[in-house]
Amino acid sequence: MTDSTALIETLGHAARSAAIELAQASPEAKRTALIAAADALAASHEAVLAANARDMQFGRDKGLADSMLDRLRLDESRLRGIEDGLRAVAQQPDPVGEVVAEWDRPNGLHIQRVRTPIGVIGVIYESRPNVTADAGALALKSGNAVILRGGSESLHSSQAIHACMVEGLRQAGLPEAAIQLVPTRDRAAVSAMLQAQGLIDVIIPRGGKGLVGLVQQQARVPVFAHLEGICHIYVDAKADPEKARRVVLNAKTRRTGICGAAECLLIDRSYFDAHGPDLVQALLAAGVEVRAEGDLARIPGTVAAQPDDFGQEFLDMIMAAKLVDGVDGAIAHIRRYGSQHTESILTEDEATARRFFAGLDSAILMHNASTQFADGGEFGMGAEIGIATGKMHARGPVGAEQLTSFKYLVKGDGTVRA
Repeated sequence: MTDSTALIETLGHAARSAAIELAQASPEAKRTALIAAADALAASHEAVLAANARDMQFGRDKGLADSMLDRLRLDESRLRGIEDGLRAVAQQPDPVGEVVAEWDRPNGLHIQRVRTPIGVIGVIYESRPNVTADAGALALKSGNAVILRGGSESLHSSQAIHACMVEGLRQAGLPEAAIQLVPTRDRAAVSAMLQAQGLIDVIIPRGGKGLVGLVQQQARVPVFAHLEGICHIYVDAKADPEKARRVVLNAKTRRTGICGAAECLLIDRSYFDAHGPDLVQALLAAGVEVRAEGDLARIPGTVAAQPDDFGQEFLDMIMAAKLVDGVDGAIAHIRRYGSQHTESILTEDEATARRFFAGLDSAILMHNASTQFADGGEFGMGAEIGIATGKMHARGPVGAEQLTSFKYLVKGDGTVRA
């Protein structure tokens, strides 16, 4: 047995014991723990920012891309955002014990389908130290214990935030092993988590294509997949030009390093004929490198698109762009190149929007809204562990509700089967 295997076994057994207690914890105890964690974080800004400065230097020395450094960076505003997320999750309805459906049978049995915790969740993530709080909070809210393995570059930041989460558990009288952080940069710990059958019930990877691919290839534990954010915006012939300009710019430039950032602009030929290069010029003026195909490549300042620019997650001030023939052309392109994450249609025609929604099976579809809203906090969930792009169990922003399974409660009155 390797040191990493032994470490994960120790964490796993502690998590399973904690999960038994959490499944029976009161909503008030969980709420108290999350508010206390937020208070602890509010009192620890200086320590967390100092830890983050060490991680940022480590990341720069490691040669991390600017998009990864942006995900890693914390400041006062982002820390307040983490606090707000903890408080928002605290105030969410508790999903555990919720009766999803109930019915009576002719034989007198009364049957209920009731939400129940999954058990122990393993979360493997890169860069983003805020996931330490988000994942810990959502797991706790849904009655699950969680083992967190953050990226090597975010170790100190994650440890500082984790300490605040543990303080919250302590103040609420809940087991400290409910939220555990793998205390090593050793990548062997990731492999050990992926093999931890009987200790971890589900793995949630949050990171780039390389991480997710590794998890899916090696995991012997079920996985909630979170693939690339290859997000598209389609500008329909009947789009409002001012709305289109505002939404396209926000979707690309607000934060380029998040999975909800738009990576490809599709413009209906009829819109382009009527309004010309306005959208592309607006992107260029904002500092975006537009990799354009066909007629769009004739616009001064654009770069000729290469075939692999479509289906690319740039996570940078780069955007692919092309003309398509109507909504069906947009749907065909997205089906070929998309990652089933988030797509948006800009149009004033409700029938066209409905066709777009029906023709695509991405986890999130939007109408006249920026793809940057692909976020559990913006969905009113308080926070998220990630955007699940698979089709089984969890899809879209994974919040507390999606971290539950269900069980059946059956009541009779001395009822026997004939």
